[in-house]
Amino acid sequence: MRAVVQRVTSASVTVDGEVVGAIGRGLCALVGVTHDDDVGRAEQLAGKVWQLRIFPDDEGRMDRSAEEVGGEILVISQFTLYGDTRKGRRPGWGAAAPGPVAEPLVEAVADALRARGATVATGRFGADMQVALVNDGPVTLVLEL
Repeated sequence: MRAVVQRVTSASVTVDGEVVGAIGRGLCALVGVTHDDDVGRAEQLAGKVWQLRIFPDDEGRMDRSAEEVGGEILVISQFTLYGDTRKGRRPGWGAAAPGPVAEPLVEAVADALRARGATVATGRFGADMQVALVNDGPVTLVLEL
């Protein structure tokens, strides 16, 4: 499982002109799933995202988590995180799990975050989504499990 996590002041996802998910201060997590991922890995990723210490403390050091600051989480499925660009100019998608495997695992990440107390918004799996965000910092990290 892979995620690109951005600290944001706000983020939203729109499908067919309709905002289907929006958050204020928190994290936007683009989540990719590969073939050998499972619910355990989804729960592990959720814990890492929720407790990642990338929010400033009183001295301005990145030492607080979304959990500590009450940050919201926007979870977006992102199969292109497993694009292989080593050969040619067109990415290969063989490492990305197919929809029937990936969709429940992206939902498992969102559910595990909710179970930890997070306010979670999501995109719509498989849809053509437009994601808007204000990256705070900017802070962007790649997580891989």
